Amino acid sequence: MIKVAFCDDDLSVLKELSVLMDRYRVERNQDITYAAFHSPLELLSEVERGTRLDIIFLDVLMPGQDGISAAREIRKYDTSVKIIYLTSSSEYAVDSYEVGAYFYQLKPIWQESFYRLMDSVLRECLKNEKNSLILRCKTGITRLELDKLKYCEVTGRNLLLHKEDGEVLDSVGKLDDLCEQLKDYECFVRCHRSYMINMDYVKSISNKAVILSDGTQIPIPHGKYSELKDKFFSYFFRKNQTFLA
Repeated sequence: MIKVAFCDDDLSVLKELSVLMDRYRVERNQDITYAAFHSPLELLSEVERGTRLDIIFLDVLMPGQDGISAAREIRKYDTSVKIIYLTSSSEYAVDSYEVGAYFYQLKPIWQESFYRLMDSVLRECLKNEKNSLILRCKTGITRLELDKLKYCEVTGRNLLLHKEDGEVLDSVGKLDDLCEQLKDYECFVRCHRSYMINMDYVKSISNKAVILSDGTQIPIPHGKYSELKDKFFSYFFRKNQTFLA
């Protein structure tokens, strides 16, 4: 299910968007839910409570807080949600892309352009959904693209998920459950009771540790080396890459 939010201080615009979305999801047979917010503060409160959204239609100019600053706050909790700005002027177009906006839609919004925009953003959402993981972190709900995950480690009752850019996501959960979620992705291997690695980031393997591309060393339990080495070579062989034994 795709979750959409509309945020505009103009009630007539919210009504127009609701009508367009009702038509769209029926005609396109899409499983979409949506909610309307009259101010950025209402929307931010919802995001801060942990509500996961896929798409946000956000007015640029609103009383109290503008859409650009609201998006900066939203990005602290969700870096993946698709933000579509609504405005009657192109004046803030450059600023909108600084916060990772997906599109800048000029008002008024016609059905044809709305349908075309929704078709496009839905393709992106569904593609990301297929290859991403939804995590409940201390900072809120986060969508993690799987190809950006280098490795995961257990610390107490928390999972620390290390991304390729150095960011570490602190999530509550069990490594057993995470491994089960990712069992269909053969790049992810549990090499230790407290560690899971993404083999796309492996530089080398010794009988004591896995060395990642950034130099991080992940310990290997005694007797695990042969099994892990076989998985490593088997994985890259299927990817048609050649390595020296």
